[in-house]
Amino acid sequence: MFKILRFLAFIVLGIIAALLFAWWLFHEELPEAPSTGAADELARSMMTSVNAQAWDSIPIIQWTFKEQHTFQWDKRQHQCLVRWEQYLVKLDINSATGTAYENDQLMEGPEASGKIKEAWDYFNNDSFWLNAVVKAFDPGTSRSIVTFKDGREGLKIHYSSGGSTPGDSYVWILDDNNRPVAWKMWVDILPVGGMEFSWEEWITLPGGAQIATLHKSALIDLDISDVKAVSTWSELGYQENPLKELTKTK
Repeated sequence: MFKILRFLAFIVLGIIAALLFAWWLFHEELPEAPSTGAADELARSMMTSVNAQAWDSIPIIQWTFKEQHTFQWDKRQHQCLVRWEQYLVKLDINSATGTAYENDQLMEGPEASGKIKEAWDYFNNDSFWLNAVVKAFDPGTSRSIVTFKDGREGLKIHYSSGGSTPGDSYVWILDDNNRPVAWKMWVDILPVGGMEFSWEEWITLPGGAQIATLHKSALIDLDISDVKAVSTWSELGYQENPLKELTKTK
């Protein structure tokens, strides 16, 4: 028994040491600067670089995040089908309500509520990775131009409200056309501040909106696949609106 406990202690100490090393290696303090009109102008230019206006006109969009969570989002009604493992949630995004199914069987009670909340959290996170660029002027945001220790400048967006984790900050690193090449993150779910992820492998959707489908970091890569922007549910293989029950309850 003593040997087992000692072995487990070594594992725990090893994990702690690895986390401390990662913190020492990657952690950066969040750069600060006042909000300015120049930052707002840069944010608008960044949104133009990915054709935010075309994004706003997309009625329905489908995507899969990390090959784990699949979404079919009706942007007009702000409702979404969320699928993962054996679960399906028909989600009303504004109210974080809906219906949940396990293996096509309707769930009820606290288990259903838990899966609906899980789907809402997945949507908030995964739709942000899909196109956070267009959220630079969301309610509760502020914008500033900051300078890193290595001399690079970035566009900082701070979210004081909204989503599942208000209080997060992101600093965009832009190319000569003000399209993102990467961002650095200061978020509650990560113990290390300033983790950098690339924004690359851009695709252009029908209508002209641009989406980055790969985000690479020193520790993990996040991919977005099966992206389809359509006008009707029939283009995704449905004979009728699969979220119509949510619309009826509004």
